[in-house]
Amino acid sequence: MTKLSVNINKVATLRNARGGDVPNVVQVAIDCERFGADGITVHPRPDERHITRKDVFDLAKVVTTEFNIEGYPDERFMELIQEVRPAQATLVPDPPHVLTSNAGWDTKTHLKKLQDIIGQLHEWGVRSSIFVDTNIVNIEYAKETGVDRIELYTGPYAENFHTDKENAVNPYTKAAILANELGLGINAGHDLDTKNLAFFKAKVPGLLEVSIGHALISDALYWGLENTIQLYKRELQ
Repeated sequence: MTKLSVNINKVATLRNARGGDVPNVVQVAIDCERFGADGITVHPRPDERHITRKDVFDLAKVVTTEFNIEGYPDERFMELIQEVRPAQATLVPDPPHVLTSNAGWDTKTHLKKLQDIIGQLHEWGVRSSIFVDTNIVNIEYAKETGVDRIELYTGPYAENFHTDKENAVNPYTKAAILANELGLGINAGHDLDTKNLAFFKAKVPGLLEVSIGHALISDALYWGLENTIQLYKRELQ
């Protein structure tokens, strides 16, 4: 079954808007796991506009499923990974000032850089994943980096799903077939929700994990966190 990793950045955003510790990020992570989440994802940024460095260390003490830390692999990020040793580090190419991750790596251009970083992650015993689009060349060169998995950026799929879902998903199917042939694990994330998730899962062979934050946390405002996680897991069955 495809695993569901819940990105809790938005919970930290809500907390930071008021200050203090409500909602409590650590308790939400514990509850997500209790309600069926297969992992917890965070993306700590240098400005700490949502997840803070302290959050990462606090979460590392309590997460019992898979802890996935996303980020741009600068010195700050790599030091954090070295100290925490999460189950997975997902490398995204966006610089610190952008609002959200909205593009994949040019793996050919950054091949040597990614090889060095991924080699270091493996020395630390951390599973590696890199954020990529469906460009076949980027997936072929992802293999050359030595990475364990790719995370397919699903923004374009979600954007075009309601107008032509077959054409929206076709590049992802082709990308997944190639990744499977190359021996790369497949994750996916960005703008996946209860409307488009099941179709994506059905059309993308070998999908190991999806990371979902904004839509899931937003849905939880209406349906409750426990019910929402179960709804998303049902879409993945």
